[in-house]
Amino acid sequence: MELRAEVLIVGGGLAGLSSAIHLCNAGKQVILIEKNTYPQHKVCGEYISNEVLPYLRYLNADPAVLFPNQISRLQVSNLGGSSCETNLPHGGFGISRYKLDEYLYQKAIAAGCTIIHDRVKDVHFRQDEFEVHTSNRTFHAKVVLGAFGKREQLDHALNRPFVKQRSPWLAIKAHYKGPHPSDLVALHNFQGGYCGVSKVENDIINICYLVNYESFKKFRNIREHQQQVLYQNPQLERLMEHSSMMYETPLSISQIAFDSKEKVKDHVLMIGDTAGLIHPLCGNGMSMAIHAAGVCSALVLEYLEGRITSRSALENQYVQQWNAQFRTRIQAGKLLSGILLKPAAAEIVMKVLVNFPALFKPMIRMTHGSPLQMR
Repeated sequence: MELRAEVLIVGGGLAGLSSAIHLCNAGKQVILIEKNTYPQHKVCGEYISNEVLPYLRYLNADPAVLFPNQISRLQVSNLGGSSCETNLPHGGFGISRYKLDEYLYQKAIAAGCTIIHDRVKDVHFRQDEFEVHTSNRTFHAKVVLGAFGKREQLDHALNRPFVKQRSPWLAIKAHYKGPHPSDLVALHNFQGGYCGVSKVENDIINICYLVNYESFKKFRNIREHQQQVLYQNPQLERLMEHSSMMYETPLSISQIAFDSKEKVKDHVLMIGDTAGLIHPLCGNGMSMAIHAAGVCSALVLEYLEGRITSRSALENQYVQQWNAQFRTRIQAGKLLSGILLKPAAAEIVMKVLVNFPALFKPMIRMTHGSPLQMR
């Protein structure tokens, strides 16, 4: 069975769904293939910078209807629990992926997107057209967007270089009920990693942390690692001892790669985490995924409508605009993570920020962008 569309999107996370809505709202025929059903919990910090609010409203997908938690302050603590805080320049909101992905999924369907739950096996480009195979179907499309996440089997099929490198990072996430200021996103350091804490809808606390697997594997389970390592930071010990987990067991993912990734591979335009992943300590991965969808979708529309006259021009413009928006952020995230994961360096940075708090906001701006306005 063969199906045809102007645009085929592989992956239905934030980037894939936002692009689907954008393109369908413009009258384009779009097929999105996603291996999972909705709603699903995902390992994610679940904080979004307000930089993408104008774009979500442009898509007629204002998340206000989900009653997200409003966030205006950032706190950072070192291994010993000493902390400093500042106001966030743009502010942001906390919303679970369980709620947001389902909401965007329904918006995409309402906009006319065909969504198929299947796993893409391979993508081939022949005679200026894509042929995409799943287990039992073949699809044809003029443009393919890759929005399939951090690491997927399709990365191997496309022979992307980063998948040949093992990554030392493991991420763990769960929802909790307990005491935490609603307007605060916190970043707590611990030996071998860092932990993000913020509230989402319904007064739920999202706790998501990144840890080096070599330090984690010394312990029998997640709970023991938390007690022996995370609890060395008094801020984390106090929070977790006074909170109750809402999951039966935490969610986890491994092999999280922060290596450079191609923005275009075999003519597939990569968006969201598929194009590049910022360190979670920057707390801005969700907004970057949505922002990238807006950048890419606007260019794809120009191409489909003849204002960009060649595929190579489309690809070059996308790479240029992606780099202009996100390359500095990702480099800044790598630099900051390298500092904060070294106890001595983190201690020096913390002392500087306590004495010169005005330096905090320029550091935040390095990993955040300006509000995304669509013409």
